[in-house]
Amino acid sequence: MDPIVTTSLTVSLIAISVIFTVLVVLIYTIKLLVHLLPYEELPAPKPTRATSQNSLVNTVTPEIISAITSVMATHLKKSPQEFHITQIHPK
Repeated sequence: MDPIVTTSLTVSLIAISVIFTVLVVLIYTIKLLVHLLPYEELPAPKPTRATSQNSLVNTVTPEIISAITSVMATHLKKSPQEFHITQIHPK
């Protein structure tokens, strides 16, 4: 066999073995970390008080309604006069 082919095969085998060794070390390191430091879910946030309807009316300004109307008109490819937004429920 040609010495160049032998050398290239040897270098390839060394590179592959180094890559797989690093991957195996990484896998077992992650498994060890998961075992030592398990994931703990954060406690659920306490539900906030529902806002009254009056405060929602104050937060939805005519500018917001016109912006939502124009975006919906563009998205639906219709004229803004073709529909009317009656309720907005912010989350």
